[in-house]
Amino acid sequence: MNRRAGNAGPSLRTLAFVESPVQLLNVLEWAHTHALRGVPGAPASGAGAPAPIPAVPPQARRTVDGSAPQAAAELTVVVLSPTDPMTRGQLRRMADLARDEGYEVRWEEARGGTTAPFQTIGGLAGALRRADRIVMGDPFSRYVQLLLTITRARDLVVVDDGTATMEFVAQLARGERLVRWHRKGGRPGPRDLLFAPVSSSARRRLTPRAGRRVEVFSSMPVEEIPDGVAVTTNDFGWTRSRFGPPRITKGADMVGTSLVETGVVDGDRYLEAVRGLAKAHGAARYFAHRRESTEKLHRLAAETGLEIVRPDLPLELIARRGPIGRTVLSFPSTVVHTLPLALAGTGVRIAVCDIDPTWLTDHASPRAQGFLSGVTDTAKDIHRLTAVALA
Repeated sequence: MNRRAGNAGPSLRTLAFVESPVQLLNVLEWAHTHALRGVPGAPASGAGAPAPIPAVPPQARRTVDGSAPQAAAELTVVVLSPTDPMTRGQLRRMADLARDEGYEVRWEEARGGTTAPFQTIGGLAGALRRADRIVMGDPFSRYVQLLLTITRARDLVVVDDGTATMEFVAQLARGERLVRWHRKGGRPGPRDLLFAPVSSSARRRLTPRAGRRVEVFSSMPVEEIPDGVAVTTNDFGWTRSRFGPPRITKGADMVGTSLVETGVVDGDRYLEAVRGLAKAHGAARYFAHRRESTEKLHRLAAETGLEIVRPDLPLELIARRGPIGRTVLSFPSTVVHTLPLALAGTGVRIAVCDIDPTWLTDHASPRAQGFLSGVTDTAKDIHRLTAVALA
């Protein structure tokens, strides 16, 4: 695989759009990799900008040499805030960390009512036209695709949004329309058809050509690299330099997934699998995915005895801060690729359990089983993960 580090350059005006805590984490990783620095005390701005929250103990955050960040480049992070309370909470804390790094954070209530999208796009139009570089966490997002029609930036960067990054790069290489993997195979709905011209325009903008640079910054395995796309490896250097090393406990922890919520996996089968793995490996805690429903989590707690933990930061930071179990059990998920990097050198063992085809729902995309198997198979090959199975 040809994975090469690009040179972001110190003088470009950079605008980053994020809609999830993991996207914001990976913007910080990208800025760290390219040595972009901010101005200490950078303000928060935008509608509904949250006040700084002491989300992480000061002693847990540190620069490599103990010094404050030095101003060298401009990076403005625009949070297109979702409505989900768990996601908003994690985003507020990640925004606090971004400000600690000296970057400006612009908080937009992008979904706060019928007129919110128009107000958000109108308010961002000037900054979009002035930006030299656009960084985005989700190229499948209709919001981001619409914003791409406004910008004149010649430098476009896609940072990791989990396993979706693998599918995005493959679709771009094959010239396919941009569709999330768990929806692929279904017929386009009315909204898809209405938005098709914007999506097609975004795909063209994300295709390199003379005078336009496209970079993908990822910790995921990228095999079908489109011509002209620079792929930069995300090794979670920022996370490892600012957090930990963690205290390791003797037991095992489990990582939750939202595959039930996205309609891929049957809820009863998932509960049975969690119960079996927890019993077999002595797991005590279950780190919930931010999209997991409260009803499902209550049922998991009642029927498995697991302690349900709702992390206030992405799991990579939670695990690196610790305490964390000596073994971490996961189903196919982004974390089977990211946790080995974030926890490198700590001795924590990551174990993965494949999704049995019988767990899939009737509504699951025909692509689902192959995609999920690919996520775990590549993680086993690259990170030498342990495979676990239900008895």
